[in-house]
Amino acid sequence: MYAVKTNFTAIKIGCRIIHILFENIHMKYLFLTLIIVFGADLTFAQTDTIPKTSFTKMYLPVWQEATEHCMAVAQAMPEELYNYKPTDISKTFAEQMVHIGHTVELLTQRYVEGMKVEPNTPDATKMTKNEIILYIQKGFDYVTGTIRTIEQEQLDETCVMYHSGNTVSRAFALFYVQDHMANHRAKSNLYLRMNGIEPPEYTW
Repeated sequence: MYAVKTNFTAIKIGCRIIHILFENIHMKYLFLTLIIVFGADLTFAQTDTIPKTSFTKMYLPVWQEATEHCMAVAQAMPEELYNYKPTDISKTFAEQMVHIGHTVELLTQRYVEGMKVEPNTPDATKMTKNEIILYIQKGFDYVTGTIRTIEQEQLDETCVMYHSGNTVSRAFALFYVQDHMANHRAKSNLYLRMNGIEPPEYTW
């Protein structure tokens, strides 16, 4: 089941790359696409890597389903509306997407892997839709790689969550990574509706 799921994900990533190549011929997009292609080679090499624990075997398809839905939301918003925000204090749609791409990797490093990292979010106003989509995919791929390779010993370690102060296992922290992503994806869903765009169908 995991091999089929991963191969399907790899095909979808390849289709996105081809779409980007044909959508815009500017050199900066071509350069970014080449980076993703070479990175994808490494990802594809790991597509047969079955997660090492019973928890991550269960969690991987859940994570993949959530990321695919989020990517569909990012694709659904036209580029000319990426700077849309419903109120002055809200994030723009672009900022929501960049925040997702940045924090899935940051939170995984901090709470799941125990690394000392600080936020360094890119400026969404200086990024195109294609660049943002590639950035989100990079973050998702990082988390997927961690899920595939993390050992049970590390999952059993504990960490203290920033907002609540609760002490949880690193395995539990993976739910936080997904929940945080889903929170901002849900807000972005509303941005689509507020612009008369039907959001992607919920697939669970």
